[in-house]
Amino acid sequence: MNQNPQTPLRTVVLVSGSGSTLQNLIDLQNRGELPIEIVYVISSRQNAYSMTRALNHNIPTAAVCRNDFSSWDEFNAAVSKTVDQIHPDLILLAGYMSKIELDEKYRGKVMNVHPALLPAFGGKGMYGHHVHEAVIAGGVKTTGATVHFVDGEYDTGPIILQKEVEVLEGDTPETLAERVQAAEREIYPEAIRMYAAGLVSFHSKHSIKNK
Repeated sequence: MNQNPQTPLRTVVLVSGSGSTLQNLIDLQNRGELPIEIVYVISSRQNAYSMTRALNHNIPTAAVCRNDFSSWDEFNAAVSKTVDQIHPDLILLAGYMSKIELDEKYRGKVMNVHPALLPAFGGKGMYGHHVHEAVIAGGVKTTGATVHFVDGEYDTGPIILQKEVEVLEGDTPETLAERVQAAEREIYPEAIRMYAAGLVSFHSKHSIKNK
C-alpha cells in the first residue's frame, strides 16, 4: 500500500449522483490540500452529473450501470473488474448508491461517508434525503456525518471519524442536509489525510487501528 505522504494515493471515486462530494475532493486535490490523485471515476448511472464534473477536470470515467445487469452479483463483478484495471491505492465512495464488495486485496482501502451518526440511521435504503427524513421523523436532537471503512455490507464497517450536527426546531430534510454536508466536507478529507499518513487502518470487521 502506498502510504508515503509525499506521494499522492492513486484514487478511484465511485459515484451515483450529482457529485458534490466528488467536486470537493477534486478541489482539495487541485489546491494541494489532499494527498490523493483521482485517477478514475466510476458511476453506477449513465447520466450522473458526477461524470461531467470529472471530465471537466480531465479525469477518466466509466459508467457501470446497475440496470444493465440481471443480478447484483453480475453488477458487482463488473465494478470489480473495472477497479482491478486501475490498481488504486484507495477507493472512495462519494454518494454511491449501491452495496459494493470488492476482492480481499482491497480490504481496508475502501472508505465511505454517510450522512448520519452510524450505527443510527444506516442500512439499505438509508441514503441522502431518506436519512434526513428519518432523523426528523425520529425526533432526535443530534445527527451528523460518519466516515467509515467499507466491509461489504451497508454502513457497518469500522468508523474512522464522526462529527455531530444539531437538529434544529423547524428543520426540513433540505436545511438539515446543508449542515450535514458541511460536516461531511470537513471530516471526509481529514479521514483521507489520516489514512494517507498511516495513522489509521482497517483492523477487523468492526474496529480500526490508530497509530
